Amino acid sequence: MRRILLKLSGEALAGDKKTGFDEPTVRNVALQVKELVDDGIQVGIVIGGGNFWRGRSSENIDRTKADQIGMLATVMNCIYVSEIFRSVGMMTNILTPFEIGSFTKLFSKDRANKYFEKGMVVFFAGGTGHPYFSTDTGVVLRAIEVEADVIMLAKAIDGVYDSDPAKNPNAKKYDVVSIDDVVAQNLQVVDMTASILARDNKMPMRVFGLGEENSIVNAVKGKFNGTEVTV
Repeated sequence: MRRILLKLSGEALAGDKKTGFDEPTVRNVALQVKELVDDGIQVGIVIGGGNFWRGRSSENIDRTKADQIGMLATVMNCIYVSEIFRSVGMMTNILTPFEIGSFTKLFSKDRANKYFEKGMVVFFAGGTGHPYFSTDTGVVLRAIEVEADVIMLAKAIDGVYDSDPAKNPNAKKYDVVSIDDVVAQNLQVVDMTASILARDNKMPMRVFGLGEENSIVNAVKGKFNGTEVTV
């Protein structure tokens, strides 16, 4: 692979604490990504904001404002994770779809490509910059824009199931599933908007559990126990 876009769950980065950051977990992610970068793979990263804020669970805040808080949560996550990446020897930059002073740079495809060519890990923070769109939609949109080969979805769950394995002990896990079936069966790999965007633009995905040993490297190299979402 030449270029991948890695989606990290905010909750997964919090470890057992559920909120904030678990530094050993983030450092482990950084060391795995460094192995990929050292092998010449270009890596973009999107991080969810669920370790700080889940706006849809609030009934007392306007949806637009709640989503804006969520966008800022993803920016905080990217700033933190970017610094951990730098501490293990990688170059990084953070792009957002809106201005945040000197904290980040404004996203453009040309700017992202310039950073990739310099060997930087590029963080795409702030989602799409608009309410009513999740970080799922943001990661598919950015993957399409920067022409990534595949989206890597690192989750707390180890793949795609036909129902919620936390509620159904007989849930069936897919080794391979088409994006058409994901949409038709509403399998919740990513939300429906993101699923349709991936389907229409033929963007493949790999879904795997972040907690498994060397999970990111194994997923990129095809040696993983997750689910391949084909186009």
